[in-house]
Amino acid sequence: MSVVKIKPLADRVVIEPKEAEEKTASGLIIPDSAKEKPQKGTIVATGPGTKDEKMEVKSGDTVLYGKYAGTEISIDGKDFLIMRQSDILAIV
Repeated sequence: MSVVKIKPLADRVVIEPKEAEEKTASGLIIPDSAKEKPQKGTIVATGPGTKDEKMEVKSGDTVLYGKYAGTEISIDGKDFLIMRQSDILAIV
């Protein structure tokens, strides 16, 4: 898990996406052009929540999120996603 120098506001979280699969279950190598966008990641920072919505997730949780959820950002050469807690589908 990475340490980030960013503090999300309200009910937003910063997620470090898992790497896309390199091989299939049968051992075939997947080319970069055919890799799917990951939908699983680890939370590295959370906001304080709002008066209407308390934070259910915390740093270190592994979560599932929608394929096109969040905003992609790059901090110190690493890619992260910032999204609302409501865009998270489940805690794994």
